[in-house]
Amino acid sequence: MTRIDTKLAGQGLGARIAYRSVRDLLRVLMTLWCRLTVEGKDNIPAEGPFILAPTHRSIIDSPVASAATRRRMRFMGADKWWANKQFGWFLTALGGFPVTRGTADREALKRCIAVLEGGEPLVLFPEGERKSGEVVQPLFDGAAYIAVKAGVPIVPMGIGGTERVMPKGTKFIYPRKMHAIIGSPIQVPPDLTGKAVRVAVKDVTAELHSELQRLFDESQRRAR
Repeated sequence: MTRIDTKLAGQGLGARIAYRSVRDLLRVLMTLWCRLTVEGKDNIPAEGPFILAPTHRSIIDSPVASAATRRRMRFMGADKWWANKQFGWFLTALGGFPVTRGTADREALKRCIAVLEGGEPLVLFPEGERKSGEVVQPLFDGAAYIAVKAGVPIVPMGIGGTERVMPKGTKFIYPRKMHAIIGSPIQVPPDLTGKAVRVAVKDVTAELHSELQRLFDESQRRAR
């Protein structure tokens, strides 16, 4: 295995059983405690790699994203959480893979592309860190760039109500309604090089931002 392949390991039967068990448990808890509903699941590709791009208002957005499909989703995480071998295995089983903070973004991009080239779907929050409020903030180009380079679609997802359920800085999950809406996949142009890549990334990012705002507005309304 290459260094990246090793970091992205955790594909065995035990890992998949752990992922499904934790995901299903969290889905039940979120449905019962926060009345989570997810709309548009048929927009999730049944097979093949893709990027799921949700809005981001709470740490609970990650388990909500995993509830969007029965497929195993992959998530980036800070490599410090993999310092303990057993805990690192568990995080990898749950779909996580480590990225070193403070290093060049090239490492994160390579690992994301490696996940997609392995045929797995990837969750990327295009707003970056958790934001606040009703307006979708300007997006980073990373999600669109990775999608264009890997030749995979981006599936937008608006997640409403999570900022009220678990605001930034709190450790308590409040029993308030959450609603998520999955939009239609945004297809990327195939086989681009050079300047065409930059143009496509800009166009895809703009389309993604517009669609995320629409989905977020509706999901927030439905979560009230």
